[in-house]
Amino acid sequence: METHPEKALFDLTDKIALITGASKGIGEDMARVFARFGAKVVVSSRKQDACDALANDIKAQGGEATGIAAHVGDPAQLQQLVDKTIATYGGIDILVNNAASNPVFGPSLDCDGAAFDKIMQANVKAPFELSKLCHPSMKARGGGSVIMVSSIAGHTPDPGLGIYSVSKSALNMLTKVLAKEWGQDGIRVNAICPGLIKTKFSQALWQDEKILNHFTKRIPIARMGTTDEISPLALFLASDASSYCTGSLYYADGGTVI
Repeated sequence: METHPEKALFDLTDKIALITGASKGIGEDMARVFARFGAKVVVSSRKQDACDALANDIKAQGGEATGIAAHVGDPAQLQQLVDKTIATYGGIDILVNNAASNPVFGPSLDCDGAAFDKIMQANVKAPFELSKLCHPSMKARGGGSVIMVSSIAGHTPDPGLGIYSVSKSALNMLTKVLAKEWGQDGIRVNAICPGLIKTKFSQALWQDEKILNHFTKRIPIARMGTTDEISPLALFLASDASSYCTGSLYYADGGTVI
């Protein structure tokens, strides 16, 4: 029987992966890829019906998945999410903090206190709290992988994304802090920093041709990216292929930040 060592390197069989913001976009594609490589995937977003729809489709394709709704802005729901995941599958090996919020698009002067708090809660505090909740299970299971979905906006601020950029910059530092502190527990923490990816979340940036041209004209690969150009990087970080990688920021942006 022919073997493929490179496939084994990315094998997620019997790994339990929890993904927030997973019902669509980048999170959905990650969930599908993880399941294809053997992981048991918990699909989480705010609406249970959306979670169930994706989980059922993954199962129809031969994968293993379950949907557990949770609002990342609610600490009690984060606790329930972790408790239900462990009750369903027995533990957590992989966490993808993908859910994010950006309720305002425009000058930072137009971002009021409520919007600022919402951005920071979803983009920084929720990944921090959820990662902490997953830590005991990962440590008990001999280690794990936490993947933060950040953004190139955390590297170079763009007009209209000022406070969102601040939140992603903070998330990048959180990635490094947790990686440094949790390495002794066998837990790796890395971040993916996508550029302009065509999703509903980024619609404000690509639905207007003038704004889209502003972004794409300075990208060496002169186009938007797609979700299936991000999920393979997540697979790498979730698997043993990246066993010596932690505390790093991985840019998938067509060269935007060069």
